[in-house]
Amino acid sequence: MAVVGEEGSVMVVPLLERESSSTSTSTLWVVVASTAVAVAGSFVFGCSVGFSSPAQSGIMSDLHLSLSEYSLFGSILTIGAMIGAIMSGRVTDMIGRKLAMAVSDFFCIVGWLAIFFSKDVWWLDLGRLSVGYGVGLLSYIVPVYIAEITPKNLRGAFTTINQLMISCGASLAFLLGTILTWRTLALLGVFPCLLQLVGLLFIVESPRWLAKVGDHAKFEAALRSLRGKETDISLEVEEIKDFTESLRRSPQATMLDLFQKKYLKSVIVGVGLMVLQQFGGVNAVCFYASEIFVSAGFPSGDIGTIALAAIGIPMTTLGVFLMDISGRRPLLMISAAGTCLGCFLVGMSFLLKGHELMKDLNPFLALAGILVFSGSFSLGMGGIPWVIMSEIFPINMKGSAGSLVTLINWFGSWVVSYGFNFLMAWNSAGTFFIFATVCGLTILFVTKLVPETKGRTLEEIQAELNSLSSEKPGFGMDR
Repeated sequence: MAVVGEEGSVMVVPLLERESSSTSTSTLWVVVASTAVAVAGSFVFGCSVGFSSPAQSGIMSDLHLSLSEYSLFGSILTIGAMIGAIMSGRVTDMIGRKLAMAVSDFFCIVGWLAIFFSKDVWWLDLGRLSVGYGVGLLSYIVPVYIAEITPKNLRGAFTTINQLMISCGASLAFLLGTILTWRTLALLGVFPCLLQLVGLLFIVESPRWLAKVGDHAKFEAALRSLRGKETDISLEVEEIKDFTESLRRSPQATMLDLFQKKYLKSVIVGVGLMVLQQFGGVNAVCFYASEIFVSAGFPSGDIGTIALAAIGIPMTTLGVFLMDISGRRPLLMISAAGTCLGCFLVGMSFLLKGHELMKDLNPFLALAGILVFSGSFSLGMGGIPWVIMSEIFPINMKGSAGSLVTLINWFGSWVVSYGFNFLMAWNSAGTFFIFATVCGLTILFVTKLVPETKGRTLEEIQAELNSLSSEKPGFGMDR
């Protein structure tokens, strides 16, 4: 994304303030179109996450799966995604952002077709694993690509569109899953992959990646295409080139280099947000929403699933508009507080049900809690950790850091999605109280450690993180 050199090796030259106004309406369409193609991958991500909830009863019935076999199917997506996450940084750095998205689409298409044609649990799981691998790559590539092509005044909102399209994909899967068979639903997952493959032929490569690999002619052409022919890009070009050159003089970065003192702040923030995001219970809700509603007392999961689909998109859209107005930190804290409240309400519903109290109200208390959780998560905790991840690591560490952070995210997703059914069998109320506690801890983490990145160039953010990471732990919190 951005590029930053060794500590103190270069000075950050702030871009002209007019940058935010110089991206003319006539040329903004290039950024919009490129972002639209990229977030088709986010839509695939959402479809894959939303698939397992409405498909559960149909798959278990048609293929005669036990609960543990279906839990494996639901969670094996995250195993594939972990493999993809491990390779995502290296693959993206080697072949570029566009080609990496094409590779991801290939694995997703193969996976969806394997699920569609599956006659036994092995093909089902192999297909889900392949989709997971593709999604693991996409979950890193998409926010990084968007952050690298957008001007700083639009970066937050545009990067959050990644989460909006994940919500749209998941919501569509929830809704269509109530009226379509699981095989038809799997086949529909192929179409956004094909659309992205076609779109990739027409969009520009990331200028910062082109600068990193030394293709300066294409780098300037791509940047000019994104900023407009009449826009003065000289300062931005100079800034990126200076940082890229400083990186070339630096040793080749490895995963172990992430744990140098100057990068430690970025690692703590990036990894911490992903751990808290996943262990707050989001994939338990997404993967097993229908089962949660039935367990809470609804005759079927359809009503709750439709309501869940309906709230995700508008709340994510609101988050997109607020991202570059209120800033990252306030939205994160409000979002975490809402997810904490939502999990607490669901936990209370199961607690009261266990004691046979308020029997008529318990299902609606669970529904309210799930909707509060989903809406609050969509507002900030869903997208902002990925936005911040795409902003805080310099380009020489981005491959290793992206792989680590994405791996941690998907590992947490696997633990929660695989263990959720067993946790519910152990203690339904206790499961959601655990999630509520994690969400509460997220508020403290954001308050103490997460910096505000709104309105700053990538180079400025990374230079401050690198140069000040050895100073006070709470630096930058009041920005």
